[in-house]
Amino acid sequence: MNSLSIHSSGEVVTIEVAGSIDALTCAPVEGALNEQFAAGRRNVVLDLAGVDFTSSTGLRMILSAAKEARRRGGDLRLSGLQPAVARVLSISGFLGLLKTYPDREGAVASYAG
Repeated sequence: MNSLSIHSSGEVVTIEVAGSIDALTCAPVEGALNEQFAAGRRNVVLDLAGVDFTSSTGLRMILSAAKEARRRGGDLRLSGLQPAVARVLSISGFLGLLKTYPDREGAVASYAG
């Protein structure tokens, strides 16, 4: 992972990640997610438009965050999947478990409905 930024829009927080998510770079993303949950935020968008690769470590982190959000009565939604990341999520069966959106704005707006 090369960068991470956090944006809030009402009840929804977006964590924007750029670079790759693997065993060496997963900790900051996981830490940001856990901080948001600890602060009482439960509706999270993980914006992966800038992510070109995720390993199985990244997949585990995403699934764990989705479970935690749902346990708290919210959800984790993904936006901006690049083809390589979408392929890994598809092969692993995650696309059937997670809601995905082409862009961050659509993912944030999906919480209103």
